[in-house]
Amino acid sequence: MSQQDSTMGKTTRRSFLGDSFLAAAGVAAVPAFPGAAGAIERASRPTDILRVGVIGVRGRGRAHVGAFKRSADSEVVAICDPDEAVIDGAMRAAPKAAYFRDIREMLEDDSIDAVSIATPNHWHSLAAIWAMQAGKHVYVEKPLSHNVFEGHRVVEAARKYNRICQHGTQGRSMDATRAAIQWLRDGGLGEVKIARALCYKRRKSIGKVDGPQTPPASLDYDLWTGPADLQPLMRKNLHYDWHWVFNTGNGDIGNQGVHQMDIARWGLGVEGLPPRIESCGARLGYEDDGNTPNTQISVLDWGDRQIIFEVRGLVTPAYKTAHIGVVFHCEHGYLVSSSYTKLHAYDHDGKVIKTFQGDGSHFQNFLDAVKQGDPGTLNAESKEGHLSSAMCHLGNISYQMGRGQRLNATDSPFGEAEAGNESFRRFREHLVANGVDASTEYAMGPSLSFEGGAHRFVGERADEANALVSRKYRAPYVVPDQV
Repeated sequence: MSQQDSTMGKTTRRSFLGDSFLAAAGVAAVPAFPGAAGAIERASRPTDILRVGVIGVRGRGRAHVGAFKRSADSEVVAICDPDEAVIDGAMRAAPKAAYFRDIREMLEDDSIDAVSIATPNHWHSLAAIWAMQAGKHVYVEKPLSHNVFEGHRVVEAARKYNRICQHGTQGRSMDATRAAIQWLRDGGLGEVKIARALCYKRRKSIGKVDGPQTPPASLDYDLWTGPADLQPLMRKNLHYDWHWVFNTGNGDIGNQGVHQMDIARWGLGVEGLPPRIESCGARLGYEDDGNTPNTQISVLDWGDRQIIFEVRGLVTPAYKTAHIGVVFHCEHGYLVSSSYTKLHAYDHDGKVIKTFQGDGSHFQNFLDAVKQGDPGTLNAESKEGHLSSAMCHLGNISYQMGRGQRLNATDSPFGEAEAGNESFRRFREHLVANGVDASTEYAMGPSLSFEGGAHRFVGERADEANALVSRKYRAPYVVPDQV
């Protein structure tokens, strides 16, 4: 209980949700948020309603506002976005909410119990860490981090400050997916060694500009850029297209794909990060201002089990009924996750042998965990989010270190990893079908060795790879080496 609460002789929602959880964990208090100007205590309020602030409301954040508004266990009391031009929809949905342009000002409000983060990727980790330092519980969109280093720090912050931290991989809360994964891991299709995760999602060119663009007048561009490198705006659209620039985004493997990476890792039952990673890809079919690959294959290898991740941004047919999903190749057939709420298991002849159906609420799972003060009840606790996000980042690191190789130079760029080679041969056919010449170059990344416990690469080209595990931050938007 804060000194102010003790003096006033009352228990606020903050003390109910914060101090009771800390007491259960054997921790005396939550450290104050650095730079806070003091708590803004609001009038008396119901003690069974979680007061939520939503950060980032142009896109996915509007769904956050709706979900917390619909729940009987929460209310949206604050909206935060550095662009005033994008907040109207969220403010109409939550008309009593206060608006903050700067996240730091919002976090000073001690009456806010939790924050929900739907910013661009480069802000996810720092916003989550700052929020937990301010004593807030956190729901953070995928990917948990913009790089491997950041995700590790978020997990540390959740542990140090004893906060509930849910990652936005909502498939983990869907009854159909949960039942199917449990059945798979219980041996429903026998042994499973390969999970093929797919992100076949049409992405058109973002265009090409001939010089720096002027950010919108409604936007604080320095604040929007935050922990990323403050570069001139070199694309037509500031919003959304940040996904396709490595400074702020992670390409589709870390955008849509982190959902499928998460389900693949979950179903395969692998522990920790892979000791071997290799990736190839390119941005083909058009020239624009993006620099992330629109076509990519990543092989993540644990020795006895592999995840093969495929990204295709050009027109492509489905693979075993899935465009966006996971195919688990098993001893007695295969399981296809192309929907979180309806999954099918097939025999080797393609006949459906079992169907799983059912939905759920990932946001409600977060609210329930906060009310119970138990991170163990979360379906996607921060460590799960970190591992799945980091696997996407590891694939991107190999890709970014890649060297040019012609598409028709070899049928087996992944050496003995035949599942990866099979993906490559289909990858090449797909590109040729979209008008890409077979002699075109793509980037073939190195096979990298990674020590998951130390969160570092070892062996050949390790120094080059380790330089991409983190980034240089600019004050005051610094993800700390130690939380």
